[in-house]
Amino acid sequence: MKTKLITSFFLLLVFMGNAQTKDTISSIKKEDKISCKQFIAPVVLITSGALLLNTVLNEDLQSNANRFFGEDFYTTTDNYLPFVPVVQIYLGKSLGFKPKNNFKQQTINIIVANTIGAAVFTTLKHTVKEERPDQSDDLSFPSGHTAIVFTNAALLYYEYKDSNLWYASSGFLFASATGILRIANNSHYTSDVLAGAGIGLASGLIVSYWNPFKSVTFGKKKKTTAFVYPQIGSQIGLGALIQLN
Repeated sequence: MKTKLITSFFLLLVFMGNAQTKDTISSIKKEDKISCKQFIAPVVLITSGALLLNTVLNEDLQSNANRFFGEDFYTTTDNYLPFVPVVQIYLGKSLGFKPKNNFKQQTINIIVANTIGAAVFTTLKHTVKEERPDQSDDLSFPSGHTAIVFTNAALLYYEYKDSNLWYASSGFLFASATGILRIANNSHYTSDVLAGAGIGLASGLIVSYWNPFKSVTFGKKKKTTAFVYPQIGSQIGLGALIQLN
């Protein structure tokens, strides 16, 4: 029974990623526009995570995971998996797949989407203040690693969904693996991972279809262009480059 609970959770992560993929295909095949239906998966994930927070079921799932993987299980792989979809975004074109955006716009989308996701999960961490399973700190909910990898997986999907669906969807496998390993490492509860996945999907989805800070050309015949970009450092703001030809 305990093993079934762990397995069910693993399948849930993969299923939610696939649900987002199938919904996107059906709703955007004809029009490349964002719709409320595409937020079903993120909302379900975030809501599920919130409902599980501080429950006996959440504790039981963690205890079962510890028994399944072993009390001494530890790996650093979950620190690197979140960036695999980013590498895939940049490598896709060289592999023969046609992306939606050029290198510059891909980079902008990655930075903006991850900044939005990080702002959300960081705020929630310091607001909720849930203690981690390993009691290392009180910044457990939601999982930042999971949010980041699902953000990047969503961006990857958008870039290549029309060129190669399998390649585009592969990021969700790395995203699911990251969530599983965060629990296996005793760093997060199931509730944290579910909420993080939802935040990541929403962040990637919004930026993919909003396509913020995109280079624009003013006038029909003029060659004046403007490029707006985010500035991230000690302070967060916006910068602009204007080119006159």
